[in-house]
Amino acid sequence: MDYSNLRRQAASMKKSLFDQGYLDEQFCQVEDLQDEASPNFAEEVVTLFFKDSARLISNIEQALEKYPKDFNKWDAYMQQLKGSCSSIGASRMKSECMSFRDYCGQGNVEGCMKSFQKVKREHGVLRQKLESYFQLLQQAGPTGAATRPAM
Repeated sequence: MDYSNLRRQAASMKKSLFDQGYLDEQFCQVEDLQDEASPNFAEEVVTLFFKDSARLISNIEQALEKYPKDFNKWDAYMQQLKGSCSSIGASRMKSECMSFRDYCGQGNVEGCMKSFQKVKREHGVLRQKLESYFQLLQQAGPTGAATRPAM
């Protein structure tokens, strides 16, 4: 198997995630924390993010149903999700979380609902893309330090 080709594919996939705005510099910082002692650190952090974010999305769905027009409650839940997105560099998701919060500030129920659907869509797409990325990295085997995509 050509591991260098797999590494190039992974690097290209990562660059694409940055170019398309799915990830930002924070993701590189998470990858920088990997070392020989914790070679799968970034993948573990991302896995925890998806577990936690799924719970937060569920909480938001419940709040939207249970507490109609309670924009403060909705905003508080979305603030938690936005923070989680920021911590791994999930920039498109974070941006949509900010839109949702803006709609909360305006008291715009319809805007909140549409924005929340986008948050869920971005979550699903990002999960799929990062799962593929980490799968490719595992196939490629261990490498040196994490690399930043050329901007």
